[in-house]
Amino acid sequence: MQLYMSKEFIKILFLMFFVFVLSRAEAENLRDTYSVTGYIKDASTGEDLIGAAIYIPEISTGVVSNVYGFYSITLPKGNYTFNVSYLGYLRKSLKIDLKGNIQLNIDMEPLSQSLEEVVIEGEKANRNVADIRMSANILQMEAVKALPAFMGEIDILKTLTLLPGVSSTGEGSTGFSVRGGSVDQNLILLDEASVYNASHLMGFFSVFNADAIKDVQLFKGGIPANYGGRLSSVVDVRMKDGNYKKYEGSGGIGTISSRLTVEGPIQTDVSSFLVSGRRTYADLFLYLSTDTNLRGNQLYFYDLNAKANYRIDNNNRLYLSGYFGRDVLSLGEDFKIGWGNSTSTFRWNHVFNSKIFSNFSLIYSNFDYMMGFKSGSTNFDWKSDIQAFNFKYDFTWFLNTNNTIKFGVHSAYHNFNPGIIEGSGEESTFEKLEMPTSNALESALYLLNEHNLSDNILVEYGIRYSIFQSIGPTTVYQFDENYNVTDTIQFGKGDFYNTYHGPEPRLGIRYLISDNQSVKASYNRMLQYLHQTIFTEMSSPLDIWFPSSPNVKPQIANQYAIGYFRDFLNNEVNFSVEAYYKTIENQIDFKEQANVILNPLLEGEIRTGDAWSYGLEFLLKQSKGKLTGWLAYTWSRTYREIPGINQGKPYVSNYDKPHDLSIVLSYDISPRINIGASWVYHTGKPITLPIQRYEYMGTIVPVFGEKNSTRLPDYHRLDVSATILTSLRKDRKWKGSWNISVFNAYNRKNPYSYFFRQNADNPYQQDPYMVYLFGIVPAITYNFKF
Repeated sequence: MQLYMSKEFIKILFLMFFVFVLSRAEAENLRDTYSVTGYIKDASTGEDLIGAAIYIPEISTGVVSNVYGFYSITLPKGNYTFNVSYLGYLRKSLKIDLKGNIQLNIDMEPLSQSLEEVVIEGEKANRNVADIRMSANILQMEAVKALPAFMGEIDILKTLTLLPGVSSTGEGSTGFSVRGGSVDQNLILLDEASVYNASHLMGFFSVFNADAIKDVQLFKGGIPANYGGRLSSVVDVRMKDGNYKKYEGSGGIGTISSRLTVEGPIQTDVSSFLVSGRRTYADLFLYLSTDTNLRGNQLYFYDLNAKANYRIDNNNRLYLSGYFGRDVLSLGEDFKIGWGNSTSTFRWNHVFNSKIFSNFSLIYSNFDYMMGFKSGSTNFDWKSDIQAFNFKYDFTWFLNTNNTIKFGVHSAYHNFNPGIIEGSGEESTFEKLEMPTSNALESALYLLNEHNLSDNILVEYGIRYSIFQSIGPTTVYQFDENYNVTDTIQFGKGDFYNTYHGPEPRLGIRYLISDNQSVKASYNRMLQYLHQTIFTEMSSPLDIWFPSSPNVKPQIANQYAIGYFRDFLNNEVNFSVEAYYKTIENQIDFKEQANVILNPLLEGEIRTGDAWSYGLEFLLKQSKGKLTGWLAYTWSRTYREIPGINQGKPYVSNYDKPHDLSIVLSYDISPRINIGASWVYHTGKPITLPIQRYEYMGTIVPVFGEKNSTRLPDYHRLDVSATILTSLRKDRKWKGSWNISVFNAYNRKNPYSYFFRQNADNPYQQDPYMVYLFGIVPAITYNFKF
């Protein structure tokens, strides 16, 4: 296999080696220091706890467990107090007499199983202020489950749109834009595997079953160097490991779907499993219809999450997880369409010694869709898919209390099959059409260090160097300045015919003004080599992915952010305000009336230019007590300037929403009853309207004005819910609760899209019509645990 080696790439290798030697020399100079390492776990299930905090008052510092629950801290010889805390768990205080290296696994006791305080983030008492991370949020599943849900379906991605800087792309859609970026500029991971289409039923539901999810982290800026490949955000979703102590189950029966999760030990405290399934069943009622045409129709989706884990010893653990989901829509025998994701992840955690933790991963991701049409001689089947085979090797070096170094190597082999369409059945005369396939190798090295310079100053600096290599077989088309094909070049199997590469520096700084307030700043540069055709609000499986090529340069983003963070009332109320400015080079858009469906000359429909966005984000959050929730407000603007679009003049992007406000509340009326509400408001979506029309061969043809120069009416909606526990008895094996929710409680008719129709009396007049999707949508769900 070939590997492109540039001067910059060699510099990165040298830098990594230099830091290694320098840090090693510093470590050798440390005298009489010892390490305390171990895992922080749930005492009742054995699940590893992500982000659990250990605070050591004797030195006014601490450590946080990583995504596998592992922690390590090096201290001088002496006596210490370890104060351990995690959201939803009893705080624990441990006395440590440190005379040598210690391996200390910590079990945390969960709080009462009754309705608890809902917190969206902040396992550490002052994490909002003290943490280096800004432009980031952590979702807790208890917070997500307490919110009103569309048709009773708890949705992680829709919850993200209630946070500042994140906006929904349309009514009911799971698609989201982060700080003005497009949907394909969000990297969505499930146990490290890329999810290329995170929606069900054309975007109304996400692929994530909350019963199988342990942790969700969102990065909007200041993105660590171990992440790359997208410009706007990272959504890192981690599945539960499964109960290591006992067998248990949970699930729910709802208005539109039901779900069931079963987990338990394979060998107590050594290995565990989890299996979680979900399916909608609206189509089952079609069989009861008196209309025979409806009985043969299908409309449903299903999910299956599975995971198994094995603790070989204290230094070695194995994980194997997978996700399989599919949507099916058919209208009798005449039309059918199906699409779905499948992922699998194998991971090996290894602790080399008290200071070095590693994770080795092999990952597979796939998204495919098919469409079939039967109509006599035009019968055809259309199939398309994208696959990725990933390799990752990540290391964490807990050098000392002031330095935590992370480094690693990532590589992914991508296969793009944009479409094969061929006749089906003996009667079909449809000629086979096959789009050119393509392959690519995307690799990266990264190095970062979280460096505590003083009691007040914490810095995280790092760099990622990425390389993207196009691989045959394929056909590359060459275009002139008018995008007409001038030549074609054929590349054989295994030919490396194009390479892009570049550095991606990252920097984060936190200055602690006092124990309850700080200032943070960050910078990150991101390169994106994979792109997607996106034309509608609704998530469509026909939105194909395509790679950078000789005709399509990678998109490059530079983002700068600064923020002020403050805690009030003994850290129970958190406030933050952030300002950001982001620029994008080689921003992709498509010419007007572009042909992207089964077009082998797709690259000729693409136009590239510059984009920029800026804004202010405010977040006020109450995290403890009977009344919890948050208020999030974003003021932002997003522009593009692309030659060949809007006459080359700047225009606001489809994701420009100057004002975006979310108010989320949850109140415990009693230990058994909780009520919740969320209210959202944002500026209407930009649209392009016709300003003139003319007649051509008896047809009225509209002439459109400047791109996105008008807006739909402003959007606002109220959702409410109530959760009622059936019993508070802790000795009951079966525990149930009812969730009643109402989507769009005051029946706001929010416009989804618009169209024009010729007036029946005056053919020269076009009347506008707006499409509304949802009125009041009530739902009821019975949830249970056993």
